[in-house]
Amino acid sequence: MKISILDDYFDTLRTLDCFTKLDGHEVTIWNDHVQELDALAERLRDTQALVLIRERTAIRAPLLERLTSLELISQRSVYPHIDVDACTALGIVVSSSQHPGTPSFAAAELTWALVLAAMRQIPQQMQSLESGNWQSGIGYGLRGKTLGIYGYGRIGKVVAGYGEAFGMNILVWAREASLERARSDGYATAPDKATFFSECDVLSLHMRLVDATRGIVTADDLARMKPTALLVNTSRAPLIAPGALVAALAAGRPGMAAVDVYEEEPVRDAGHPLFEMDNVVCTPHIGYVTRDEFEIQFSDIFDQIVAYADGTPINVVNPEVLASAKLRR
Repeated sequence: MKISILDDYFDTLRTLDCFTKLDGHEVTIWNDHVQELDALAERLRDTQALVLIRERTAIRAPLLERLTSLELISQRSVYPHIDVDACTALGIVVSSSQHPGTPSFAAAELTWALVLAAMRQIPQQMQSLESGNWQSGIGYGLRGKTLGIYGYGRIGKVVAGYGEAFGMNILVWAREASLERARSDGYATAPDKATFFSECDVLSLHMRLVDATRGIVTADDLARMKPTALLVNTSRAPLIAPGALVAALAAGRPGMAAVDVYEEEPVRDAGHPLFEMDNVVCTPHIGYVTRDEFEIQFSDIFDQIVAYADGTPINVVNPEVLASAKLRR
């Protein structure tokens, strides 16, 4: 099959052990990011199987309608960036492993790295040292503080465990089923959302972005946070109402933020308002970007291609398309 891989920024995938699963196929890898319709259509015009790296490129109907050779989109995890209905109408299979029961330890570890970096002002202290100065301020410790986990899923549970190991008090807010799981794991749950935001010293978001969670963190929520509190977002930027975080930080509640995700990605504007705030630690959506995590993710993604090529597609999110004549037999 003719396989195209988009957005492999550092040409990493061909160095993975699992890349050998694509032996015998014709693979083209693109290392830059392009979203323009005409450019993408030209790049992918002969592609039969398209590999996506998470949500880096949106795949919508106007593009799909021009990819007459495309048979399969293979990726991992959620797929809000893919027009699945258009894929179904055009006879394109979408395979995406949802890796049940397996958290992204890489994302949880990055979350904790951001907590430590922000609370101890590590980037600011490094900048001071590199500028020929010595200490530039004083940070905050974690022991005895309250760590809030908003959304108690697979990653939230792991982050709660890290907080417990650091001597923090864990407080959870989520939908009722998740609150029950948190209680059964021995963690305290907040009586309501307002109390949750007002009591947390560190508050970390761990929810998927769906219609029900878009903008779920409001300006009023942020205004309830302590002026010494830290808001961490390694999930998705639109969980927070547009513009609310920048305004809240400017107003002093919360006092700090650490973010790995943005409304529009990749961010190329060095003048982004979050980058200009000295009370914010920013990273470029690297929560899942480790060699270990890539081996796990792309082993699944390449297995989906192999299965499709063998005529037995797996992890199909639009199974109604399997009756299409486009499917390999």
